[in-house]
Amino acid sequence: MTDYDPLATLSDIHAKRGYLLPHHGLMAISTPQLLERYDSLYSTLTLTERHLSRHAHEFVWLGVLISCEESLGSHHVKRFVDAGGDAEDLGLVTAISAMAKGSEGYLFVEDHWVPHLPTARPREQYLAAFEQVIGPIAPALAHMTACAVHTCSGNWRCLKWQIEAAYHAGVNELELAEALSLAMFPGSVPYYVRAAEVWRQLIVDDGVPASDLFKQWAKISGQGGYDEASGFKE
Repeated sequence: MTDYDPLATLSDIHAKRGYLLPHHGLMAISTPQLLERYDSLYSTLTLTERHLSRHAHEFVWLGVLISCEESLGSHHVKRFVDAGGDAEDLGLVTAISAMAKGSEGYLFVEDHWVPHLPTARPREQYLAAFEQVIGPIAPALAHMTACAVHTCSGNWRCLKWQIEAAYHAGVNELELAEALSLAMFPGSVPYYVRAAEVWRQLIVDDGVPASDLFKQWAKISGQGGYDEASGFKE
């Protein structure tokens, strides 16, 4: 009888990804079923062709990694280049991410200075400035990237602005859904949950011209988690 080697599965992961990270071995030793499910989720999230083109997918990924300052994901630079990306594209995704991260300044103005200067329009000024940095990148892709950045940053008000702008730019909703999902690992699952709620509430409030399928999702009752289910009210 051959002894079971929990680390043997790591060779399959290395073959699929081309690299290993320390947590892979830790999961293999402690909870191999967790590693199996984790690898399946990661592969679906990262490697499986869904709705975005491979170039657009990796463009959003770089925006997410820049916003989180996450160098562990540097292998995505190679994937981006393999998908046709270049240094100019990297400069544009950096500018888009920086603009989205800097949007908090517009929130400050809206919260504190609009009463002193009522003609100031922080939302419109932010979106106008955003348009100036995207260069030749398709507006829908630029807005999707910024939506993922806002999700990683927990900037829910600007996420709302950006989703509205994405619809105005004719975004494909399934592509936007994929873009937001890329924030799940670097930005955290709870932030991804909150981002989904921001979008859902926009649809419920008729703030965006959602498709019938997305309206059906938004109007499903009982999506408020445990607080709603338990009757808790703040």
